[in-house]
Amino acid sequence: QVQLVESGGGLVQAGGSLTLSCAASGPTFSKYAMGWFRQAPGKGRNVVAAIDWSGGDTAYTDSVKGRFTISRDNAKNMVYLRMNSLKPEDTAVYYCAARTTSPIATVARAYVYWGQGTQVTVSS
Repeated sequence: QVQLVESGGGLVQAGGSLTLSCAASGPTFSKYAMGWFRQAPGKGRNVVAAIDWSGGDTAYTDSVKGRFTISRDNAKNMVYLRMNSLKPEDTAVYYCAARTTSPIATVARAYVYWGQGTQVTVSS
C-alpha cells in the first residue's frame, strides 16, 4: 500500500513559479514510476508529467514542456513538480500518482495510487 500526500499548491500571478511536493509512504516507492496529473473544473484528469523509477526517463504534456520539471528523491520518498512561467490555463487541482511498476506511463489508468490533490490557481 502506498499513500501519497501533495503540498505546495496556492495562488500565484501569471509568470510566477511554484514547486509541488509529493510525499510517499511505503518501502517500495523507489521501484514505482510516478506522475503528476491535473484536473480543471469540468474537465478530465490529464497527465502533466511522469517519471520512471530511477528518474532517468521523464515525459511532459506539450503545454508544459520547457516550463515544468518533474524530479524525484528516492532516498526521501519524494516527488516534485517545479512549475515556472505559470499561466492562467495551468489553474487546476494537481494530483500525484504512483504506478506499481517501474516504467513511465502517461495515462491515468496506468496509475494505482493517488493523492488527495492540491489546488493551483494562477491569476492573470
